[in-house]
Amino acid sequence: MIQAAQVTVRYGQLVAVDHVDLSVAQGEVVGVVGPNGAGKTTLLECIEGLRRPDSGQITVDGLHPQSDRAAMALRAGVQLQHTAFPPRTTVEDICKLFAGFYPKGAGYAELLERFGLSEHRRQLVVKLSGGQQQRLSLALALLGEPKVVFLDELTTGLDPAARRVIWEELRQRNEAGLTILLTSHHMDEIEFLCDHVAVLVKGQIMARGTPAQLVASHSRESLEISGDHGSVRPALEAISGVQLTTTGKRLLVQLDDPALRAKVDEILARHESAAVRPLNPSLEDAYLNLTGEQAHVL
Repeated sequence: MIQAAQVTVRYGQLVAVDHVDLSVAQGEVVGVVGPNGAGKTTLLECIEGLRRPDSGQITVDGLHPQSDRAAMALRAGVQLQHTAFPPRTTVEDICKLFAGFYPKGAGYAELLERFGLSEHRRQLVVKLSGGQQQRLSLALALLGEPKVVFLDELTTGLDPAARRVIWEELRQRNEAGLTILLTSHHMDEIEFLCDHVAVLVKGQIMARGTPAQLVASHSRESLEISGDHGSVRPALEAISGVQLTTTGKRLLVQLDDPALRAKVDEILARHESAAVRPLNPSLEDAYLNLTGEQAHVL
């Protein structure tokens, strides 16, 4: 459904996207994750046809995103990271406008109901909360019953209940054949929705695979220490291959090599005031290890 080959985008001397290859099969959900400034939005904009890459080839359902713009618009839905709505337009007005772009499409009343916006249909869009505008943006992306949808920061600003509603809605549509390419900073969202994940760092894909494959290959054994960990920290810092991160009143201990666990356990056994809890490996651990980011709580 989506084929991108050697896509490169430059802003002056900065290479925002560096010879990226990305493919998405029909009916697949693929997530692109990475730090802020990694090039995720730029890559999506090239695939959507909103930005012309400096080099590389892109097709979406066999169409060129720019030269076949009109045909592609009937097959692809887009939710942008930031959407600006007309200031004096109601929710229902904007839905009617978008519905008029397609020869046929989903009934907007049903979409508003599914995304919890029915009671706001006569409200000015600019008066909606950020989360409500995000839900409206997604409803508009699905209005034309697309074959593929692009979602940039899908659930930014949404509460946990609203996020779960959107996840379930997209899961159902994917099971019915919808292809999805999305970006997100929420690793639980990526794990729930995505068949495959590409990790983008400084414009290059550093790793790709299923969420389970990334966890198995790139996460490290971790322990969480609460209580009085001030006295145990110096001894742990002296062990090469042990990474320590303070998260509030807790100390996160990550082991580069599982064989180090015996040394760590020996030290912890001498400090009974420190409570220790093993942590299951997660996609967030793998992401942090791949991107070189550290978790800090101030």
